[in-house]
Amino acid sequence: MSSQPKSIYRAKPNAIQEIFGRRKAVIGVIHSLPLPGSPNYDGEPMEDIVAFAVAEAGRYKNGGVDGLIVENHGDIPFAKPDRLGPETAAAMAVMTDAVRRHSGLPIGVNVLANGAVQALAVAKAAGAVFVRVNQWSNAYVANEGLMDGPAGEAARYRAWLRAKSIRIFADVHVKHGAHAITGDRTITELARDNEFFDADVAIATGQRTGDSATMDELQTIASGTSLPVAVGSGVTPDNVGNIFTVADAVIVASYLKHEGAWWNPVDPERLQIFMQAVKKARS
Repeated sequence: MSSQPKSIYRAKPNAIQEIFGRRKAVIGVIHSLPLPGSPNYDGEPMEDIVAFAVAEAGRYKNGGVDGLIVENHGDIPFAKPDRLGPETAAAMAVMTDAVRRHSGLPIGVNVLANGAVQALAVAKAAGAVFVRVNQWSNAYVANEGLMDGPAGEAARYRAWLRAKSIRIFADVHVKHGAHAITGDRTITELARDNEFFDADVAIATGQRTGDSATMDELQTIASGTSLPVAVGSGVTPDNVGNIFTVADAVIVASYLKHEGAWWNPVDPERLQIFMQAVKKARS
């Protein structure tokens, strides 16, 4: 009698290695300016919004990061996926395509809040190679309200687009939310749920933007899945060495901005300090 396999989904290539060509990857986040249709958009030309994103990409590339995520963080307060208009995806696609062309780096897309279908549309149109989805499976109570896991719908949409090569980076126990709905399931099981629903990377986060995941939670997520694991917030020069003992990648933004504030541009000096710590950790 054959033994039951340890994995709960068929084996697949390590997405971090496949996309970035290394196992300890650094992914910078471009927090876009407010986009058309969002509360703080005041009519700025798309050319200016795109120029800001491209400049951020240039600073990140010069600093040595391995890839980028384009994110509509300037659209705060965020809307639930079914309230996002086509203008958001259209603006994101234009901006993401420009970032990809100018940087030459592997690009991901995150459409807030939890716009998995929109992110896949943007990625397909703009040539991005992965999307980040903050709640891929199960459900939770977010700042925006009750948020369902969109895996079933989004996976079918990805197949319809003929875009199965676009990888899914999925948060586990995502920040900015309450998890009472899944309170009877351990973090280990939540990580396994994402793998079971065909995600490619499991992401550990803290409680909110800029807040670091604990090493205990990171190790718990890693123990619950055969997927590569990334840390998606709160990474600094002081903790990146410890994080890389477990994680395959880090997604970093706030620390790298002037004064450590997400709404500011990337600070090349902070990025240099961070990448020096990364180089030490990799060695």
